[in-house]
Amino acid sequence: MSQFVNVDELTAERVATAVEQLLPDSAPVRPVAVLRKGRSHASWVLDSAAGLLVGKVLLRGDRDVVRRRIAEHQQQGGGTSIGMAAPAGAHFGPPLSASRSNRWVGGIGEVDDLGRIDAVQQRPSRLDAGTVELLTRLLAGQRRLEDALGPAAVLGPMARQLEELDVMLREATGRSRDALARVVAEWTCYVGWLHAALRHDHQALALCARATELADDVGDGTVASTATSFQGYVARQQGRPRAVIRAAAAALEVPGADQTQRTFDLLQAAQGYAALGDAGEACRYLGRAADLATRAGAPPPSVYWYTEPFFRLNIGLVQLGISRHRDAVDSLRAGLKDLPADQRDARWTDEYREALAAASEHR
Repeated sequence: MSQFVNVDELTAERVATAVEQLLPDSAPVRPVAVLRKGRSHASWVLDSAAGLLVGKVLLRGDRDVVRRRIAEHQQQGGGTSIGMAAPAGAHFGPPLSASRSNRWVGGIGEVDDLGRIDAVQQRPSRLDAGTVELLTRLLAGQRRLEDALGPAAVLGPMARQLEELDVMLREATGRSRDALARVVAEWTCYVGWLHAALRHDHQALALCARATELADDVGDGTVASTATSFQGYVARQQGRPRAVIRAAAAALEVPGADQTQRTFDLLQAAQGYAALGDAGEACRYLGRAADLATRAGAPPPSVYWYTEPFFRLNIGLVQLGISRHRDAVDSLRAGLKDLPADQRDARWTDEYREALAAASEHR
C-alpha cells in the first residue's frame, strides 16, 4: 500500500534528488517528476514498508495530463523533464475529480486508497481499520520525508492534513474511533515538533498540549510522553533549563511510556542539570539513562529515531555542558557517524554538529 503527501513548496528537482538518495539501489521503482504548465510543484507517493521510503514523484493535478506526458517520454526513449526514467509498466488510474483527496495524494494506481480517505471524510461512519492503517502508514512516510527535506518543506501539508483529521475525528463513531484518535494524537504531536524545529514556540507548545490530551483520552502513554518531552525541547531552545527538567520529569511519570522515550527524557533532564552547572546531578541522570538504554529495546514507530546513535548524540550534549570536552567529541562524532543514512543529513542534526565544533575547540 502506498502512502501519499503533497509538498507544495518544493521544486520537482529537489524532491527527485531527495527520493534518489533515499531509494536503495535495488528498489524496483525509480522516481518520476513531471512538470506541467511551467510549474514545479510536486507530490510524493511513498511506501514506508520496512521503514524505507520507496517513492514515485508526480505532479499534483489531472491524471490524464500526467499519463500523456510520461507516455510521450517513454515513446521518445528518454526520461522525464528532469532526466529520470519513468518506471516500466507504470499503471495510472482514472483522472481524479476536484475533491479533497487531492490534498492527500498524487499517485499511481492507488484509486482505492484515495477513495477510502475521501469516503470517510464525506461519511465518517465509513471509518474502518483499513483507513486507520492507511493514515498510520501515511504519517510514517511523511515523518521520514522530513528527515530528507527539513521541517519547513512538510509543515504546510502536514498542518492542512491535520485540520481535516481533526474534523474526521470529531465526526467519527464506531469501533475504529479510538484507533483514529491515536493517529490524530501522534499527528498533532508531530506537527508540534515541526513548529518547534522552526522556532514557532507558541504553536509548538499549544499543539503538544493538545496531543497530550488526545493521547491521554485513549491511553497512549508513548505519544503523551513524547508530546510532553517536546515541550522540554522548546524550553531548551529558549535557554530555560529548569523548564527542561520539569518537562523531562513530567514525561518520565507518564504511565505507559515506551522505555526508549524514558531513556531520552533521562538524557534531557541531564542536559537541564548540565545547563544549571550541576555536574553531579547531570552525571547521575546520565548513569540512569545508560542503564535503561541497555533494557529499552527497539523504539516503536512513533519514536523511530530513538536509537543508540541518537542517544549517543544527546550524551555528547550533556558532556559538553559539564565541560568534558574530549568525551563530548567522541560521543558526538560517533553518534553522527552511526546515524541511519536517511537521518544523517537531517536538519535536526545541525545542533549536534555545532556542539561537536564547540567541543573540538576546547578539546
